[in-house]
Amino acid sequence: MIRKAKQLNAQQATVRLEELCARSEQCCGEARKKLYNWGISSSEAEAIIRSLTERRYIDDRRFCRAFVRDKLQFSRWGKRKIMLTLIQKRVDRDIIEEAFDEIDPDDYFDTLKKIVRAKARTISDADTFEGRTRLFRFAVSRGFEPDLVSKVLREMAAK
Repeated sequence: MIRKAKQLNAQQATVRLEELCARSEQCCGEARKKLYNWGISSSEAEAIIRSLTERRYIDDRRFCRAFVRDKLQFSRWGKRKIMLTLIQKRVDRDIIEEAFDEIDPDDYFDTLKKIVRAKARTISDADTFEGRTRLFRFAVSRGFEPDLVSKVLREMAAK
């Protein structure tokens, strides 16, 4: 059974969105989607988002930096998966690139090595062609760039 979101007026939606933004980072795209689901017209939604942005409840740059940091650190996602998710959330590509510039390349590479090594321990044939192919597909599916994954696999094979 599909549950329809409760219809709210503009004032109720503003209060609810303020409370949500005070608890967790939100981007304009997510806020717009929530307002639409609450039955708020597009002109009212834009006014609410503009108001929340001016009062710093919503800040796409802050949201993007936090999202990138959290997905790298906790979910161990690569840049490609993070970028696709942020694009789905309607975050501007320039803002995404700014957030990616804050990533330390050495930490990023170390994260990739850690997840590949951890996965290799679960695969019995990790040193065969088929095993390395499975590791490659795994790391690429996590959003890491194929050239970096190949580099990690070459380093592992050399040891």
